[in-house]
Amino acid sequence: MKNISIEIKWAIIFTAMMLAWMFMEKSLGWHDELIDQHATLTNLVAIPAILIYVLALLDKKKKYYHGQMTYLQGFLSGVIVTVIVAVLSPFAQYITLEYITPEYFTNVKEYSVSSGTLTAEEAEDWFNLKSYMIQATIGALIMGVITSAIVAIFTKSKKQG
Repeated sequence: MKNISIEIKWAIIFTAMMLAWMFMEKSLGWHDELIDQHATLTNLVAIPAILIYVLALLDKKKKYYHGQMTYLQGFLSGVIVTVIVAVLSPFAQYITLEYITPEYFTNVKEYSVSSGTLTAEEAEDWFNLKSYMIQATIGALIMGVITSAIVAIFTKSKKQG
């Protein structure tokens, strides 16, 4: 466990950031009066998400690899963070949708149907806790691996020689 303690720490930080982000979204009205803008505005979470991956890989490089980290080492570290985040994602979704913004599903279903985006049945199928837990887990895995692959390019050590 010691060899992945840095990844565990950053996965927990990432998950805490996501919960704080959801609280912020709720506070700014993105889950109710500004729900029509939610699909666009929520993408801004990519900024702190990428920053956390950068900080995680730099932390691993400094503390575990003593300043010398290859691309593969950085990528694998990012993937470990990603897997842990994916495991934590259903719990984060539960906390978000049961405690932070319990009326989100009602609001987004109403908006989706009234805007003609989805039928009532489609909205019921898409906007529910089980669906969001699955989406969050799969999304965490896909985006985490992509982010790890890119961030590892910038955090690897330069060749010496």
